[in-house]
Amino acid sequence: MTVDRREIAALLAYIGRLDPRSIRTDEGEARDQLAQWHELLGDVPMATPHGWDALAAARQHYRTSPYQIQPADVVRPWESYRRNRLALHSDPTPSADPDDQAAWTAELVGTRRAVAAGIAQPTQARAITSSQEGVNPRLQARLDQIGSCIPPAARAALIPFRPARAAREAAVAQGLPDALSVRCEWCLAPVGEPCRRRRIGPNDGVRAITPRATPHPGRLDLAAQQAQHTEQDQQPALA
Repeated sequence: MTVDRREIAALLAYIGRLDPRSIRTDEGEARDQLAQWHELLGDVPMATPHGWDALAAARQHYRTSPYQIQPADVVRPWESYRRNRLALHSDPTPSADPDDQAAWTAELVGTRRAVAAGIAQPTQARAITSSQEGVNPRLQARLDQIGSCIPPAARAALIPFRPARAAREAAVAQGLPDALSVRCEWCLAPVGEPCRRRRIGPNDGVRAITPRATPHPGRLDLAAQQAQHTEQDQQPALA
């Protein structure tokens, strides 16, 4: 993106109306001023479709500063404008063939440049299911089919790495109470966390604490009691 000398001349004329001190009456000085501003603002647009205006930046400078404006006083807010827009942008999936690395990268870079230059609006990242409204029907159908965002095959492959979670899911699937829904009175594991095994050293000091794959029996009994009380509370009272 380049700016021609006529646009720079129009900007300097506007600045001259705001601050007569910036006006150069000598022809040589005016030519040097125009050349300097054109050199330093050569990649700064005068305006973009989405919020940037160099005239507004110059006006804002004189609203907040008593000093004569310099090219940096326009370049600085332009760079801030670019950074803010890129901070709001999340790269959308390119339409190019992902196997064509050059085309894929070129589309990403082109989109970022258009956003930074104020030609295109930033693309906001969207949550998978931010609310009940607007949920992708295909995504919802897929979640209803598999019952979880983790496919069954992946869940089975993760069993060796999360035995406590696997045991909890298996118990719930069999209709047994969820032991992790209550605090363990034996090892003091909080709700939602697996029971812990303490390793005692020679001096009766705790050397290490490791999670157990299965909950303590007392925790299972407490979860069963809580489930029974909840079930009784939910039963309608006899007339």
